[in-house]
Amino acid sequence: MRCYFHLVNSHEELIDDEGVEVSNLESAKTQALTAVNELRREYGGVIEDWSGWHLNIVCPEGTLLHSFPLATALH
Repeated sequence: MRCYFHLVNSHEELIDDEGVEVSNLESAKTQALTAVNELRREYGGVIEDWSGWHLNIVCPEGTLLHSFPLATALH
């Protein structure tokens, strides 16, 4: 299954237009947490307030499969 990881808040959407191929939703969640940890390493010192941001896992049809709040996931 193909999943896309979109970064969203109430004002902006950073759309993943490539996505990744995963075997199931649990694998997608693992990939998403890895992406969140990479964001933390790259931008943790630059972007201090992640409140309101989510990493959404979306299927090709656009259905939301899971959402991680970044403020919680990054701390």
